Amino acid sequence: MDDKKRQITKIAREVSKFTVRTMRADGIGVGEFDVIHAIRKNPGITQADVCRITGLDKGAVARQTANLEAKGYLERRENPDDGRSRRLYATEKAESLKNSKAQIETAFYEWLLAPLPESDRAEFTRILETLYLRCKAESQADFPEMTAKMKGGEEHGN
Repeated sequence: MDDKKRQITKIAREVSKFTVRTMRADGIGVGEFDVIHAIRKNPGITQADVCRITGLDKGAVARQTANLEAKGYLERRENPDDGRSRRLYATEKAESLKNSKAQIETAFYEWLLAPLPESDRAEFTRILETLYLRCKAESQADFPEMTAKMKGGEEHGN
């Protein structure tokens, strides 16, 4: 396999384009997806936490959280630990948006795999799950093997 083609990345990018186009109809932008996701996964986080998780700057997060609050996708509550900050929570509207995004992605992948025979789909799904679990474990460990590989790769020109 010519791993330089990065086919998984290219497919994910196309699915993302379609998902974003479809979700824009609900008035949600690409960066706002990331903010909603961070808040959904970490209820009660602060804007500073959103910055840390998403890598977005403070101003971008402030604008996006204000927009998402105005659109009804999140709410702010008092922070009992710090009177100067407020905690962010996803609303039911944000939860249904997440489901819509998942439904769009699911429909796209079902369409993509439809021409394959069932045995090929099953084998592909099995292999993909194996790769996903390896990827997730590396991510949860804060990418130690990939970090070492990239440091070693720089020395070897990889």
